[in-house]
Amino acid sequence: MSISDVLHAKGHHVVKVRTTDTVQSAVNEMAAKRIGAVVVENQWMRHAGILSERDFVNAVAEHGAQALSFPVETIMSAAVVTCRPSDRVDTALAAMTMAKIRHLPVVEGGQLVGIVSIGDLVKHRLDEKALEANVLLDIARLHA
Repeated sequence: MSISDVLHAKGHHVVKVRTTDTVQSAVNEMAAKRIGAVVVENQWMRHAGILSERDFVNAVAEHGAQALSFPVETIMSAAVVTCRPSDRVDTALAAMTMAKIRHLPVVEGGQLVGIVSIGDLVKHRLDEKALEANVLLDIARLHA
């Protein structure tokens, strides 16, 4: 199964914030949408990075509550690991594990087309395994 299969099931919508937005507004958006990361865009609406829960926790640990007033660009992760829609789910899971990240923007032709989380990929794999098990049970019933 490919990342495009996961995006087809979950949708292509990506929550974005601007580099100049405050951390407070970005965290409010994440809480309202019940998500663990947002893609950060610069003033030209180009992908500039990603802000995750981990980035926020690290900023608060280092700077305290005043981190909430910082611009997102000061605490975001600028070096972002991405994947393509054609990548296999296993490849994306391996990339996430190696980079110790939980969110992977999906890019095609230089354009952001979605984002997947480790939870999305695990759910997809579990659904895939359940389907395989049901097919095997059906085959076993036919031959019993």
